[in-house]
Amino acid sequence: MAPQKTWLIVSAALAVAVYALMWIGYASQWNWLASIDASWLDATHRYAVTHPGWVTSWNTFCTVFSPTGFRLLGLVVIVISLVRRNLRGAFFVLISVELAGLITEIAKGAANRPRPATALVSAPSTSFPSGHALGAMVGVLALLTIVLPVIHRPLRGWLVALGAFVVIAVGIGRVALNVHHPSDVVAGWALGYTYFVACLLMTPPSRPVTVTGETPAALDTAR
Repeated sequence: MAPQKTWLIVSAALAVAVYALMWIGYASQWNWLASIDASWLDATHRYAVTHPGWVTSWNTFCTVFSPTGFRLLGLVVIVISLVRRNLRGAFFVLISVELAGLITEIAKGAANRPRPATALVSAPSTSFPSGHALGAMVGVLALLTIVLPVIHRPLRGWLVALGAFVVIAVGIGRVALNVHHPSDVVAGWALGYTYFVACLLMTPPSRPVTVTGETPAALDTAR
């Protein structure tokens, strides 16, 4: 087994363990986890009450980088991939980004955790795991997987940094709005990463082939 594939499997297994820990901790009402959840929610709620702009800013940010936003961006990538005859890439984005919502709903239905009573904005469905955190994790990783190979090397680090910022900020925003407990967000990140790895291993995307029978150019020589 290739080292990269082994690393992906091991990291996904660790993510599953984190997800299970958050779920068991919530279901068993572990004091340490409940204390962390409550302290973060209380602190952000107190600040938001006296700073209305805080709520508006985070709500706008989380709306722009919502699962729906990533699905729309994913559709654009799918169309471009199809135009470039990269069927594997299009299918990879389809099952990862576009179907992540189904994974979210199944997980939410299984846990059935209520939203925090102090929610500052309305949010449908249940709380565990965070659909925004899951969607951002899958969306950023999947889209970077497709885009990075066709981006000039100096720009790749910036794109990775931007993606990491979006994933982290979305998670913080959901807690700041009090629509999720911190453990919901951590669980969303963990499940999102696990699902991304599963999609990557099952349907690894290939580089675009723009002419029938053409062999893709080496990464550093592609123009």
